[in-house]
Amino acid sequence: MSSPTSPSTAPAFDSTIPAIGIIGGSGLYDIEGLTDREEIRVSTPFGDPSDVIVTGVLAGRRVYFLPRHGRGHRLLPTELPHRANIYALRSLGVRFIIAVTAVGSLRQEYRPRDIVLPHQFFDRLSRRDQHTFFGRGIVAHVAFADPISTGLRLLLAEAAREEGATVHDGGTYVCMDGPAFSTRAESNANRQLGFDVIGMTNLPEAKLAREAEIALATLAMVTDYDCWKIEEEPVTAETVVGHLHANAARAKNIVARVIARIPTVASWPEHSALNGAMLTPRSFWPSETVSSLEAILSPYLGEAATGE
Repeated sequence: MSSPTSPSTAPAFDSTIPAIGIIGGSGLYDIEGLTDREEIRVSTPFGDPSDVIVTGVLAGRRVYFLPRHGRGHRLLPTELPHRANIYALRSLGVRFIIAVTAVGSLRQEYRPRDIVLPHQFFDRLSRRDQHTFFGRGIVAHVAFADPISTGLRLLLAEAAREEGATVHDGGTYVCMDGPAFSTRAESNANRQLGFDVIGMTNLPEAKLAREAEIALATLAMVTDYDCWKIEEEPVTAETVVGHLHANAARAKNIVARVIARIPTVASWPEHSALNGAMLTPRSFWPSETVSSLEAILSPYLGEAATGE
């Protein structure tokens, strides 16, 4: 564990104010500007997160940073411990998450190094049983018609424009397993279906964040045109890396701008997503499942045993 900055040099912050989580994507494995910086290891009922979590104070707010693929980019998209990642952040008091991610563009006008702030997802993933906290005796169906926090997305759009970025506010992110990139047939089919960008990681985070009553928005950084654009070279890892560094630098600046603007009260619709979503009556909840979901269920554990 690293040595934290001396308390005398760290800005004061109110520990009762909801914390902010930042999930770093490809090329973004750390965040600068944190004071009172410390690395912490968090164990969860769903295993260990992708890496140690770096915490500190930025713009007077407690921030927790987690590199999605681990430092050194060690984890495949299908190896990511999404449940552990989101549960760890929720257990630390995080109620807002900025998920930074690299995407391929399915639109001519979404150019490499542009920023896209998706408002919708389309699920082409195969491991959906791992993209929920529920089961094991407790059934919950959260509303997910609008999977991205509108309030947080608008704050990101404002900060990104101030940073001088080309911003596309809204769009549909189609999420695939990977690790191979798309075939041309798949890429063209995704375009015909009206999707805007493609990636391999962000949708499970959004689903789990909603169940954990965390407001999440995606900061998607375009790195390539996938492979539909025949006049361009098909996407390769080498192509992607060339844009990642520039994207990562801009992402850090945008995140630094938006932190201070995030509300200090968790009162958005996402923050009560489980209210009315759990169909299993409280009296039927298995104690073992309740124990494993304590960080998520704690607001509901005081309800009468006959409550639903």
